[in-house]
Amino acid sequence: MYLGIALKGSELPTELIGRHGLADRLHLRGRWPEYRFLYRHPRPRLPVVRDGVLRLARWGNGTRRSLVLPQTGWTWKESIERGLWARSGGVFVDIPASYGLEYRGVWYAIEVGIRRLLAPDEYGRAVAYMICEPSSHYYRVMTGAERMPVFIGQTI
Repeated sequence: MYLGIALKGSELPTELIGRHGLADRLHLRGRWPEYRFLYRHPRPRLPVVRDGVLRLARWGNGTRRSLVLPQTGWTWKESIERGLWARSGGVFVDIPASYGLEYRGVWYAIEVGIRRLLAPDEYGRAVAYMICEPSSHYYRVMTGAERMPVFIGQTI
């Protein structure tokens, strides 16, 4: 299970940090500040770029705030291709990320970001689902995971 991302502190606007109270997500990687967005956080959120604007969206429906959306934070690329999300009103968005975290505690570098599906709940609020595909051999050896996120312009 994919657990989270980290974004370099310099890539997150100060206004967004203050408006959403992200101080508890601040960590240091060596000397460099980064903000971590973890699925198991009490309020799971992800930065998303939609219409050229960086925003925060709820990550999945693990907290069961929606009765109509799946109670997870992930969806298979194949399920999107088969049209299972066609009626959801979902749109594809990019998640900027510097690092990714897999369930064995493995952090790894991400060059650009990850693809997500952003679907509205019954109240019209945006909910982000990570798009996954079967792991490459290298990713499986590195992380032990059977699925991996769909990366933007990167092969792992």
